[in-house]
Amino acid sequence: MRNNKLSVFSLVALSAVLMACTHASKPQKTSSPNVDWPTYGMNLKAQRYSSLSQINQKNVHQLALAWKVETGVKATFQATPIVVDGVMYVSLPYNHVLALDAVTGKQLWKYTHDRKSDWPMCCGPANRGVAVAEGKVFIGTVDARLIALDAKTGEKQWDIDVAANQVNTEHQEALSGNDPNKTRKVTGGTGVGIAMAPVVFNHKVMIGITGVGYGLHIDNPRSDAPLGAVIGVTGRYGRPGFLAAYDVKDGHQVWQFDTIPKQGWEGQFTTRTPDGNQFQRDTAAERSALKDYPDAATFGGGSAWSTPAIDTATNTLYFGTGNPSPQMNDVSRPGDNLYTVSLVALDTETGQYKWHYQQVPHDLWGYDLASPPVLFDYQYQGKTIAAVGQASKTGWFYIHDRKTGQFLTKSAPFVPQHNLFSKPSKEGTVIYPGILGGANWSPVSLDEKNQKVYVAAMHSPIKYTVHETTVNAGEKPIRYAASEPTDDPRWGVLSSIDLASGKVLWQRKTTQPLVGGVLSTDGGLLFCGEGNGTFSAYNNSTGDLLWQYQSSYGVNAPPVTFSANRNQYIAVVSGGNSLFGFNQGDIIYVFKLN
Repeated sequence: MRNNKLSVFSLVALSAVLMACTHASKPQKTSSPNVDWPTYGMNLKAQRYSSLSQINQKNVHQLALAWKVETGVKATFQATPIVVDGVMYVSLPYNHVLALDAVTGKQLWKYTHDRKSDWPMCCGPANRGVAVAEGKVFIGTVDARLIALDAKTGEKQWDIDVAANQVNTEHQEALSGNDPNKTRKVTGGTGVGIAMAPVVFNHKVMIGITGVGYGLHIDNPRSDAPLGAVIGVTGRYGRPGFLAAYDVKDGHQVWQFDTIPKQGWEGQFTTRTPDGNQFQRDTAAERSALKDYPDAATFGGGSAWSTPAIDTATNTLYFGTGNPSPQMNDVSRPGDNLYTVSLVALDTETGQYKWHYQQVPHDLWGYDLASPPVLFDYQYQGKTIAAVGQASKTGWFYIHDRKTGQFLTKSAPFVPQHNLFSKPSKEGTVIYPGILGGANWSPVSLDEKNQKVYVAAMHSPIKYTVHETTVNAGEKPIRYAASEPTDDPRWGVLSSIDLASGKVLWQRKTTQPLVGGVLSTDGGLLFCGEGNGTFSAYNNSTGDLLWQYQSSYGVNAPPVTFSANRNQYIAVVSGGNSLFGFNQGDIIYVFKLN
């Protein structure tokens, strides 16, 4: 009798297990209501970590295409799709905007941007996304405008000029006659535009200008290769960058913060970074040169590339600034060049300066803070500290007290480092990471609960060379500096970093440099795309590959996730990146479980 009871019990248990397994193999409806992706970084802290878990490690192999849309605009595609109330809003290259049904992909409306015909496009056609709030869709444009559209119809509500294009740009005429870059195709130069996705807070839309220290960009003769050269020429090029806030209702400016201070941009002439890295610098010569360049700050650069993160409890925003102008060439800009290559904190209501941390004073390498900052509660030395972190081009993840800006710690390097702060030379100095990073503009994903951050980065050695033009007797030669990729192997590095120890928990090497960003979820997954068109899901605890989809174009934009009608979706755009030689295209992909 005992054996019969055990047998029956075993059968019942086995049946329950089989039912559970069968049940688990089917896509499960999420118990949550619809969950949006309402702003660029998912939330105002910019964490890009989702609590959705319907798609998880056990069933991600069932992930399949729900729908796709070909936009018809084939160019570098970097947008983060925004999803609000069942509608997906996507900015296209050249600042066109699509509104789509997030479940079916059906087009609801399209805005076609009428770009100013006389406006030189400094930095390519890419745009990183829109902001959606208070019944409007906001987009910054390549011709430095901020436009508000009706979220239901796409009709323009207002259209303002954020900045004038009164800047000088570099030209190839300044290069030596024997320099091959003198005759190659120019793809960009110092100017004014907007690339960042806006962010809205307290009835204000905030955005910044880019391109003000961009440097002369030269194409690579090989179509499948990254950017050929970036060149900084001694002279009066560019202008100060800025971040500004505009009223949501009518677009009038509420405040503006210039990334170059009107006084004191020369700083303390320091010969080391705040975290202790020493570098070569002739500060005596720089101090002497101040009299020769009294107006250098008026051309100082300091673009605002990355969407700010916002602490709603303290009304503080955090953003990173770009390199000084001229790019990499310091002859005409003595001093520390504040507030370039800095993490900056401002009051959201007034734009008032709170603090800054300059990662690299007197930058010679293009080490701008390209990846957006992220806010989180940090478990540090037995205390919980409100922190701000940033994945740098130099290859470290920096952590600061976000109230004071105090540097707390940085991670172990997440990419190889060599000659990191060595000066460019006439014979050429190979440095990595260089102007490409490290972490480029790719947003990180931060798991606050488990104190981990996920970073998409690259290893791409760069040669920095100083040139002088040949001139006639009595004439002063023009000095310029160039950064160019070497022929050494380059690759991507996907990393999981433990915030408590700073240690790299795992890394996955990819065949091509990673640029575009990552998404992690409560389903134990990490999503990331590559320039060869692969879009992958990894186990976020081990880095093991769990699922992959192949696009015809590079997947070089941040993935997002949302839920609608109790189904979880993953979305990403695929249009490559011209600067990295990744195949350009025009597809919006959305996936769900079969």
